[in-house]
Amino acid sequence: MNWLKTWTIGVKSLMLKPMQSSLTILGIFIGVASVIWLLAISQGISDVYQKQIEDLGANNIIIRTVKPSTQVTSENSGPMPYGVTRDDHEKILRIPTVTDAIQIRELKRSLYFRDNHIDGRLVGCTPEYSDLTHLEVSRGRFLEAADLRAEKAYCVLAQKVADRLFSYEDPLGRSIYLPDHEDYYTIVGVMKHRNASAAVGGSLSAQVYENDMYIPLTTLRKRIGDLDRTARAGQFTRDYVQLSQITVIVDDIDNVVSTAAHIEETLKSHDLMEDMDVVIPLDLLDQAEAARGLFLIFMGLIAGVSLLVGGIGIMNIMLATVTERTREIGVRRALGARQGDIIRQFLVETIALSTMGGVIGILGGYTCPYMISALRWAANTWAKAKIDTLPETVQQMIEQMNPQIVPVSIPLAFGISVFVGVVFGIYPAMRAAKMDPIEALRHE
Repeated sequence: MNWLKTWTIGVKSLMLKPMQSSLTILGIFIGVASVIWLLAISQGISDVYQKQIEDLGANNIIIRTVKPSTQVTSENSGPMPYGVTRDDHEKILRIPTVTDAIQIRELKRSLYFRDNHIDGRLVGCTPEYSDLTHLEVSRGRFLEAADLRAEKAYCVLAQKVADRLFSYEDPLGRSIYLPDHEDYYTIVGVMKHRNASAAVGGSLSAQVYENDMYIPLTTLRKRIGDLDRTARAGQFTRDYVQLSQITVIVDDIDNVVSTAAHIEETLKSHDLMEDMDVVIPLDLLDQAEAARGLFLIFMGLIAGVSLLVGGIGIMNIMLATVTERTREIGVRRALGARQGDIIRQFLVETIALSTMGGVIGILGGYTCPYMISALRWAANTWAKAKIDTLPETVQQMIEQMNPQIVPVSIPLAFGISVFVGVVFGIYPAMRAAKMDPIEALRHE
């Protein structure tokens, strides 16, 4: 019996039982589509995290102030200083492989314009901050070196802050009021919207830029100082912190790890208080890839279970088919069909089922980016209020994550579907081939 005739007979046999065949194909379809979808979603998530971590800078080292778990006070009951300091900054700059070290100070403050207000983040920084965080100016300008030297009471607003406080007015030239310090700052610029940065654990949580107001670091030091007084839940707290963060720029990517070790040795006086974290974005890339690998393994197991169920479905329908066609098998054997012909016939049927499931699954897998876009549109249209209650980083992930079809997933998924058909079709085919022709002809 030639292969073409075998295929024709096999497909016709499957068409005689459309419901059973369709359900079997459905199992393979779900498994194959799952493989493609999971790989595509995994690649999309990986791309987002990789971009966010790369935004932190492969040549950078981030030293972040951490509040000690047990706050220590001085003899006069005042707060003890903690965190990275200006003296630390000077020491870091003396390390040969360090080209620059950018100081940042952050405070939570309410920002007012007339009757409008927003709970924002006051950031004392230098002109290099905009390049460091990839911020772009929408209107006006960012802070300049002259503003720091003159300790100007200038500020630059994030887009959301400007929109909230100045719905129908041009904010440039207006003044923001800080009630905590009874102070005004003149607006010289507005920044474009900037997505949140990666959350990498420890002290370096996701950086959300949309509520920011930027002022010269020297101005913050002069007008506000290092002592931060805040009232929460009816209680007043005082924190004495000079700097919230120092971002160190290293001359060469090969020197990043050794420079980080040098910094930790230089600042080892902080070990007793545990009031700082040293984060290396370059290491985070490796961690992200390792996490992606574990995610793929876990999702692969789920897809594998789905394909296993589809394979068992193929075996069940083929065993039932062998039983139903016992007399037909006897007739074929009596007319001269060999065991190999019978095996080939039933294998063709199982491969046909799995191949059809695989092809449909591949087509279904290709819909992944479009389905995710449709779901995102539906969520933003009908569930916007609920999405707004999610953490900022989750919102950013939903907005930015675009599944990417991994080219290798197509032949991989198709190969798996054919493999499942062969593996789970062998036993029914062997069972059919080993039937005694005489006993098969007697079967009713």
